[in-house]
Amino acid sequence: MNDPQQVHHYDGPVFNGGVSNSQFAWNNETATQNQQLNNNAVAEGHEALATLVTELLRQLPAAGLGDREREDAESAAQEVLAEITGPESPEPGRLRRAVTTLRGALAPVATGLAAGTAVGAQEWAQSAIRGLTGLV
Repeated sequence: MNDPQQVHHYDGPVFNGGVSNSQFAWNNETATQNQQLNNNAVAEGHEALATLVTELLRQLPAAGLGDREREDAESAAQEVLAEITGPESPEPGRLRRAVTTLRGALAPVATGLAAGTAVGAQEWAQSAIRGLTGLV
């Protein structure tokens, strides 16, 4: 009877399944990786909102938020992007709610209540909220 043998690979990662849409940097502490967040077309008239939210997502890790606050903001931003890049026209009420949720996630940073935020994060969040308000 043949027992399964354990094989050790020391030269790099081994994937025993699909890894599409993934990025890996092996033994490289200085790698810079970028990934487009959404490949779908943006609904007409929502291009500026898509640009603002995508940039907000890119800058969010540097804001110095706690894990929970950052996750809330990321989730809300992804909801906005999903609504304006979906296969159907964005539903105005759903889009307003998603943007309101995103503004709410940024509010503790904008008001200075979020502990651990980076220098300049308060002004950044205020600017993001003003931009979101003008686009929806």
